Amino acid sequence: MLGMTLAWRLAGRDQRVSLMEGAAGFGGLASAWRLGDVTWDRFYHVVLLSDTDLRALLTELDLESQMKWVETRTGFYSDGRLHSMSNTVEFLRFPPLNLWQKFRLGGTIFYGSKLTNWRQLEKIPVERWLRKLSGNATFEKIWLPLLRAKLGETYRDTSAAFIWSYIARMYKARRTGMKREMFGYVPGGYASVLERFCNRLESADVEMCPDHAVQEVRYDPARKQLRVRFTGDRQRWFDRVILTIPSSIVSRVCPELTDEEHARFQNVRYMGVVCASLLLKRPLAGYYVTNITDSDIPLTGVIEMSAIVNPAELGGHSLVYLPKYVASTDDAAFAESDSVIRERLLSTLERMYPDFRRADIVDFKVARARSVMALPTISYSDHLPPVRTSIPGLFAINSAQIVKGNLNVNETIQIGDECLEKYVYPELATIVNSKLPAISNAV
Repeated sequence: MLGMTLAWRLAGRDQRVSLMEGAAGFGGLASAWRLGDVTWDRFYHVVLLSDTDLRALLTELDLESQMKWVETRTGFYSDGRLHSMSNTVEFLRFPPLNLWQKFRLGGTIFYGSKLTNWRQLEKIPVERWLRKLSGNATFEKIWLPLLRAKLGETYRDTSAAFIWSYIARMYKARRTGMKREMFGYVPGGYASVLERFCNRLESADVEMCPDHAVQEVRYDPARKQLRVRFTGDRQRWFDRVILTIPSSIVSRVCPELTDEEHARFQNVRYMGVVCASLLLKRPLAGYYVTNITDSDIPLTGVIEMSAIVNPAELGGHSLVYLPKYVASTDDAAFAESDSVIRERLLSTLERMYPDFRRADIVDFKVARARSVMALPTISYSDHLPPVRTSIPGLFAINSAQIVKGNLNVNETIQIGDECLEKYVYPELATIVNSKLPAISNAV
């Protein structure tokens, strides 16, 4: 979505654009696949009322008016039991915490929602910040299991800006939705969005090039152009190149970067995810998200997409995502077979939901992504890799540039627009009456 958005914006500025994608289809983490007779997102996505950048893009694509909005419910699995925490009354009844602990937890969330100095939070370890505000008992019972589920043991290296960004986004969504948690989706999911987006890009004369994984980028001073080499021993020449690939790969494919640039790109640490999708004959519990605080449950959470999506779009079935975030791109989880993952996850569902039956499974698939989100480590923004590199005409715009939010499609679009305004457009403005080739390169 980042590469496609950059290509769309550049084409709107009368640039000749080639969009190169390493995969067979466009969309990256937003791409879709088929489960049974249903086509839906490989990884779970949802739109918040407060996602103004994404909604603006959907308006440009004539899709925002079609969006469906639903009030959602939230569950918590704690101490071997499933609890609802979808309103204030349920929060006050939440058994794992006493009244004082609930007060401190609520106070932490409210206080975090009011903070704006995210740079100061970057300098504070997330554990220290949460223990100070919520207390040790609340941290051990609620925050620590959630941090470990999302970050593994790297939560110890993560700044308070990480949890603040989640609090701020969700609190803003509730405020926008008049205190109701309203989530939305485009009918047909991101498959519909990507189909429309690709058609619009083609109509804007953007050259669409799937199966073009970048292998190397070098600058030729004689031609004053960049030579990009792709898989299949193919190469192209461009005046400007924008790489949207993970930072570690930027370093690998751009040998002419300075030593300092290589260090900055290589020092970005990414989280990965192994996410199973289940198409079921009936729902599990009806919560959009079930947070898990029990450390012996091998899941980050349970996402019931069918709590939002009209069942008619899912063939009358229930769609469930079972994500497990891992804190390393080479985690052993990526080597596990689908059958091993399937057995572990189905056994877990049998523990959590007594009414769950394997006979209810219509389809089961596992998606994997090694570089999903850059870990917001201590003082992260002080060590960002450059957007405009030392190589003439070469830019690197990716999710590692997100410093005051968490990874989602809205933040990705926002960072793309901000980087274009700050780094790319000023350079284009220096060229008068010229159409410069540009490339948005997504691998």
